[in-house]
Amino acid sequence: IFYIILVLLGSCKNTSRPNAFLMQTNIFVANQFVDAFYSFNRDSLASILSNAVESQSEILYYQKWAECGNYKVINRHKCIAKNDSMVLCPITVKDDLIGALKIDFNVTDTFHLTITEGKIRSVQTSSNDPDIYHKAKEWIKKNHPELIEEPCKGIWEGGPTPCECVKTMVKGFAEFISRELSDT
Repeated sequence: IFYIILVLLGSCKNTSRPNAFLMQTNIFVANQFVDAFYSFNRDSLASILSNAVESQSEILYYQKWAECGNYKVINRHKCIAKNDSMVLCPITVKDDLIGALKIDFNVTDTFHLTITEGKIRSVQTSSNDPDIYHKAKEWIKKNHPELIEEPCKGIWEGGPTPCECVKTMVKGFAEFISRELSDT
């Protein structure tokens, strides 16, 4: 009986512990995504996002935004598997938007990838943009909406002009910080 119990216990899967092989596979897929994103090759990114239908237009827009905003990778942190299907990939970048604000800060954008069966199913992003970034965006909306109304139409929803949008935002950020500095 003791031997049978040991065999039964040994054959039971520990479902509370994530599958290490699956998590490594997901990290590999996540790294392919990061490579495709920062290659600034739309076709490469679209291909890896072929199963992430709901995220595809937003992430393709963001890729072009990042390219035209001159995102330069400063630190590509390791992707982290949070569980069997969620991988986080934090990437620290230098970009024109923060540069226009004339602050010594590099933004870390984090990609939250849901991966099942070796395929990306969705991607969300988060960022540690500083408060002044958000203040500048609000200032533009309030004081110069004409800068962003057309160029930023459909922003983050696959809008047609991510380059024009980010460039007008940079222009607005520069004007915002110029006024902020002259007021002090």
